[in-house]
Amino acid sequence: MYNTLELKKYTAEDFVLFRDLTKEDDIMKYISGEGLTAEQAEKKFASILEINTDQLLGYFKVIDSDSQLFLGDCKLVNYKKDPTVFEIGYLLKKEFWRKGLGTKICESLLAMARSIDANKDVIGIIDPDNAASRQLLTKFGFQSYFVGIEDEVATEKLILKRT
Repeated sequence: MYNTLELKKYTAEDFVLFRDLTKEDDIMKYISGEGLTAEQAEKKFASILEINTDQLLGYFKVIDSDSQLFLGDCKLVNYKKDPTVFEIGYLLKKEFWRKGLGTKICESLLAMARSIDANKDVIGIIDPDNAASRQLLTKFGFQSYFVGIEDEVATEKLILKRT
């Protein structure tokens, strides 16, 4: 089940998928604290489409290759506070939690990052209460280097050093 994943960049036609994913409080708990309103989702999606004009980096739909089912989304972008570092992240629909998909997505994003710039460090930013995300990132060699409040949000940053 869900053996092969495809990462496809979001396009304007994908707003309904994004809105459906990000309106759920459970899914957004560790991102924004609660589901996004329609207005918040529209604003965020507009910024995603802008970022997706980059040929290599961006926000991607996570799709099961066999069924073409939309599972969630992920990102590989330049970290906004330090563009010399990549940032990765992902969201999954609740019915796809605890099925090993986070590991597959992380593998794909790290392979993509390596192919773009093998020497560029990669950061993952999580809610300090999100033990599953911390466990996943540390499994890939990420190390925590910041825990605190940033932009009024509880934040933990983990980094994968490439050099």
